[in-house]
Amino acid sequence: MPLTKHNSFRTPIFSGVRQRVSCSSLLLQSLSMLGKAVSRTARFSSRRVSRVGPSVTKPAEARSRLPLPDKVKPILEPAYLSLTPALKKGRWDPPADSNVVVLEPSVFKHPIRRDILHLCVIHHLDSLRQGSANTKTRGEVRGSGIKIRRQKGSGKARLGDGQSPMLVGGGVAFGPKPRDFSTKLPRKVIEMGMRVALSSKLKAQRLGVMTRMYWPNGQTKHLTQKIDLLGLRKTLFVTGELEAHEGLRRAIRNIPLVELKTTEEVSVYEIMKWQRVVLDLRAVDYFERTLKKNVPVEPIPLLEGVQSRPVSV
Repeated sequence: MPLTKHNSFRTPIFSGVRQRVSCSSLLLQSLSMLGKAVSRTARFSSRRVSRVGPSVTKPAEARSRLPLPDKVKPILEPAYLSLTPALKKGRWDPPADSNVVVLEPSVFKHPIRRDILHLCVIHHLDSLRQGSANTKTRGEVRGSGIKIRRQKGSGKARLGDGQSPMLVGGGVAFGPKPRDFSTKLPRKVIEMGMRVALSSKLKAQRLGVMTRMYWPNGQTKHLTQKIDLLGLRKTLFVTGELEAHEGLRRAIRNIPLVELKTTEEVSVYEIMKWQRVVLDLRAVDYFERTLKKNVPVEPIPLLEGVQSRPVSV
């Protein structure tokens, strides 16, 4: 093959042809490597499909579901309480000795929680604090700001003005100032506290229910005799009316160791404070309406000769 001299070294005449041949060989090598990679990928994918495929493509068997019960099984039993004789029996009032009251178990049979009662009582007592205690600081005490004596030479302690907290008649250091002692408590915690308080009274047999709370006049003498006859001293009477009966309110306010309140005024502290609590039917309906939980309750059995309280009062 003839050669030509160029820049003191020799180059082949057909160098372009050789470059083309080398490029074509590299292309063939890359194509062969790509084919091998494709074949390996195909074998791996086929092997994977053969292992995993049947379990994936096979339809899942439908599991049979358990039949749902037609009715929810009750988990609470209603509470029964004998009727307390009324202060003044009405014409249509049922006899107390042959009647019982059926109470909602989610309200009157709640588990006793002393911690909830403590929170509710502290919350109520904090709201009763006036927080009006006030003392004067050295800047609020009346008097001159002149220095009492010179700094040196007297042999006594150093003193400034006469309003110093170290002196009699001076200001008070870090004394109390008017403040609000009331604390916040969630509404649901207060409702639970009312359930626990009523349940504790029922469990201790310190809860009574009357058909109504009525007294014809404001005479305290006859009402005192009636309360002593029924043994209802140290008792809190709670009525579900918007306003208590005027005759009963006037007569009972002069009797010691008894008190009359409405359901809007009563609190957990009041229920726990009094030794005995007596409700009327409207108060029972109010507490059941506002504190009731959606819990299945066993049906009320029919008792011969015993009537439960009416639904509507």
